[in-house]
Amino acid sequence: MAREFRFGVGLRGVKSAAALQDTARRLEGFGFDVLNVADHLGAPAPFPLLAVAAAATTTMRLGTYVLNACFYKPALLARDVAEVDLLSDGRLEVGLGAGYVREEFEAAELPFPSAARRIEYLEHVTAYLGTHQPNLPILIAGNGDRLLTVAARHADIVGLTGARVADADDPLAERISFVRGAAGNRFSALELNLAITAVPTDNSGIPDLSLTRRFAPTLSDAELLGMPAVLSGSARDMADTLRGYRDTYGLSYFTVQANHAEAFAKVIAELR
Repeated sequence: MAREFRFGVGLRGVKSAAALQDTARRLEGFGFDVLNVADHLGAPAPFPLLAVAAAATTTMRLGTYVLNACFYKPALLARDVAEVDLLSDGRLEVGLGAGYVREEFEAAELPFPSAARRIEYLEHVTAYLGTHQPNLPILIAGNGDRLLTVAARHADIVGLTGARVADADDPLAERISFVRGAAGNRFSALELNLAITAVPTDNSGIPDLSLTRRFAPTLSDAELLGMPAVLSGSARDMADTLRGYRDTYGLSYFTVQANHAEAFAKVIAELR
């Protein structure tokens, strides 16, 4: 049986507690299931924002998409997530990644290990949370083999980027097949997520590709429009696309950016 759809939305910076709470209530009213906050130096700290949002909402879950695991000692992170989970009445989901911006490590006065070492540490943090906060859903997002192996073996939710994969005609199918092999018997219990980077925000049906292009600067517009993370067309067209993703790949959880929220609410309405 196919999983029910879930929809997440990223939260950007806010000007005040009142503005944050108004935004959270509006996003909950749009039908979003998860309010996510990213983890970058120079951007708002995730946990205070999530605690304030929790006080203004009743059903929407609160998540990190994603914490840089290398910024945290496991025991201190476990303490923080336990408190936010308590304050949100058990609505917290923790998304984790290995970190990738060297400048942020330098600004935090932390060493910038190799990718392999960062992923090893991500696995260590994930295992610690799994032991000390066993009821807390954990998402791990990424695209490479090593990171997806950790996600397949330890996470409850696997976040996929839809990025191009060398020699793969269908990158989603190839990456999901990889996760299936790494997860073994766990695979049927995993929730599969896709981060959507472009959505039309007007009646043209044409998305703004600037964010997607940031991660794939060498691709043409036509190639970007063909990526799984890019949606186009009417709300009904996009809903049909997401139904196809669920039927074909088993994807059921989709996250969009804050500036997509109002337009994407029409897609959510088509799917419910």
